[in-house]
Amino acid sequence: MINVEVVSENKLWNKRIKRNSFFFKNLIKFLPRKYCFIKKKVYLTILLSDNKNIKKLNKKFRNKNKYTDVLSFPFEKKLNIKKNFYLGDIIISYEFMNKPKTIDNSEFKKKVIKTFVHGFLHLLGYNHLKFKDFKKMTKEEEKLNKIIIKNISKLA
Repeated sequence: MINVEVVSENKLWNKRIKRNSFFFKNLIKFLPRKYCFIKKKVYLTILLSDNKNIKKLNKKFRNKNKYTDVLSFPFEKKLNIKKNFYLGDIIISYEFMNKPKTIDNSEFKKKVIKTFVHGFLHLLGYNHLKFKDFKKMTKEEEKLNKIIIKNISKLA
């Protein structure tokens, strides 16, 4: 079972996703069984941030002085799920999700879901440094996005 802590440091997030903890907890419920860590307590943190903060973090931890949509910080380099395990942190930038500024709420949430899935897969050890890894990660992202977006839209 995955427990998620959601922290919002930018008030603009609350205008788009009213109850963001509820939103992400529901999102996680729709993950396929292989990602649910049954009979284990797995934790992760999501920080709903903005370009200013994500740029600082990107510079500090990745030596890249630019904005990005998502950062993922796995707690451990190699995934070794124990009975209680902290996966890591996902940070998402509001400005990246809110492009274009005319985007409606439904599309905004879909972008957030896709970005979360990308970050989540990084916590699980997926990457896109080599082309074969990129193809593998992209295939998994598409599968998860399809499942989650279909189920989340039933709730709306």
